[in-house]
Amino acid sequence: MPNGLDLAFEPPLVPARLVRRYKRFLADVRLANGTETTAHCANPGSMLGCMPTGARVWLSPNRNPRAKLAWRWELVEIEGTLVGINTARTNRIVEAALARGAIAGLRGYRSLRREVPYGNRSRVDFVLENPGMCFLEVKNVTLGRDGEAQFPDAVTARGRRHLEELARMVAAGHRAVMLYLVQRDDCTRFGIASDIDPAYAAAFAAAQAQGVEMLAYDCHVTTAGVRLNRPLPIHPRAAYLDEKRTDPVRS
Repeated sequence: MPNGLDLAFEPPLVPARLVRRYKRFLADVRLANGTETTAHCANPGSMLGCMPTGARVWLSPNRNPRAKLAWRWELVEIEGTLVGINTARTNRIVEAALARGAIAGLRGYRSLRREVPYGNRSRVDFVLENPGMCFLEVKNVTLGRDGEAQFPDAVTARGRRHLEELARMVAAGHRAVMLYLVQRDDCTRFGIASDIDPAYAAAFAAAQAQGVEMLAYDCHVTTAGVRLNRPLPIHPRAAYLDEKRTDPVRS
């Protein structure tokens, strides 16, 4: 990968301004020449804090001839920090980082399989094998509050199910890891947004207690590409169920 990036944007990204995001997967943007167009937003979350009107955004041209939209939304600038919002990029970043041995604790496996069926009609992002077998699930993180990267940014029953499936793999004698990929570099720690989804916080604590390993890494994000950067300390699980709860944000 050029310049040591785990993901390179080729061709170069195009700048624009955000007009609005709506229907979850659509965003109206204004290009530099003043033209307004609609871009695909590949992010199923609420994108809390990542879609202020008028924000600087960067788009990639959609080269799929069957695509209905000409642009895909890739980055947004929040208080001077670039944030990667395209969840379709997440696994590619992680796979490249695994290949260069950048994720401590996940080195030494000789084979990798993607999107492997397992559990109760689920698919895990990666299975790492030889030696042993490690089930690896990846979550893209964009939410940052008070210097802490947080997940989820909306209520996620699917996310809870993934934690439960990983716990079942541990019970069956395998290794299981949840990796939170923070596509921004302005946070110093990672935590669970228990005010947004208390049930997910409880599932996280239960899975961790059952032996699921939790990792969080941030990324250095530029308009040229993304590189996995450094591990982030994870907020102690015991605090999640004691925090004051507010109304959850739903997408």
